[in-house]
Amino acid sequence: MRRGLKTTLVMLTGAALTLSAGACGGKKATTGGDSGEGAKKTVKVGLAYDIGGRGDKSFNDAAFAGLDRVKQNLNLEIKDIEATKNETDNDKIQRLDLLAKSGYNPVIAVGFAYAGALGKVAPKHPNTKFGIVDDGSVEGPNVTNLLFAEEQGSYLVGAAAAQKSESGKIGFIGGVDTPLIKKFEAGYVAGAKKAKPDIKIDVKYISRGTDFSGFTDPAKGKTIAQGQYDGGADVIYHAAGLSGLGLFQAAAAEKKFAIGVDSDQYQNAEADQKPYIITSMLKRVDTAVYNFVEDTNKGTVKAGPVIFDLKNQGIDYSKANTEAIAGLQAKMDEYKQEIIDGKITVPTK
Repeated sequence: MRRGLKTTLVMLTGAALTLSAGACGGKKATTGGDSGEGAKKTVKVGLAYDIGGRGDKSFNDAAFAGLDRVKQNLNLEIKDIEATKNETDNDKIQRLDLLAKSGYNPVIAVGFAYAGALGKVAPKHPNTKFGIVDDGSVEGPNVTNLLFAEEQGSYLVGAAAAQKSESGKIGFIGGVDTPLIKKFEAGYVAGAKKAKPDIKIDVKYISRGTDFSGFTDPAKGKTIAQGQYDGGADVIYHAAGLSGLGLFQAAAAEKKFAIGVDSDQYQNAEADQKPYIITSMLKRVDTAVYNFVEDTNKGTVKAGPVIFDLKNQGIDYSKANTEAIAGLQAKMDEYKQEIIDGKITVPTK
């Protein structure tokens, strides 16, 4: 089902935008606050979501959280539009083109799937600043590539998984076997083997090739996780978007451990799942979006790649579940500093 456009007007001292807790529920943000004139400049921001949309408690929600932070400094008018299952590049072109034609500037494309569409739309709107998350292939004087060293954070949670495991076997679930998700896998495997060289790692992908359904299928995520737990794994890390919610369901049912991705997924997990979520690999899409919008407003935004990694705190790991992560952090922080210092080079393949 194609969802309609959602437009949110956030006034001067607006209340916090409320993200939907459900993956498929309504995703309108609340409004409120004093409407005193002139205190903050109004900026129209367009946001085109990746598959899964708001409410995924992960990648897309992190992008919207960045706009929520910008509210502290700017009055935002936000139009956010969701992707649909099995859509074509032409659908993405129309979405980005609509935002630019409607005067939204900047426009943010959330996910590498927008690369082809943005390559066609950006030249048509030279005065609009475009940001694209997770793609470095699109070039142009008005395109900023927001990129991440996902392998670095995955290395740290791999070390956590290996340390936490009592069975000597851990798992990885990827949404789709794209080069991007392979970076998560590579870092995770390397970190796990650094912490425990004889660790065994079961790697599974939900879908392959151009089938992106692997990012939106919690039922399949749960089935794969249950299979890995049954096969002896006692800790599983996912890089599977909305499908990762199925992992947490399986972890709670099997009373075994899981690791989240992108956002701190412990914070938004169901109560029965929380004890089993050791940590999450934090990919600060919110920081990338925040910086991009702020820089656009200031006129200091630059075209080309901007890399977020451990060194500039664009990548990290969550520490919210203090009980589950107890005893793991010393080695994680040791590796973190060695990566920052250049003593460890994390593989991307």
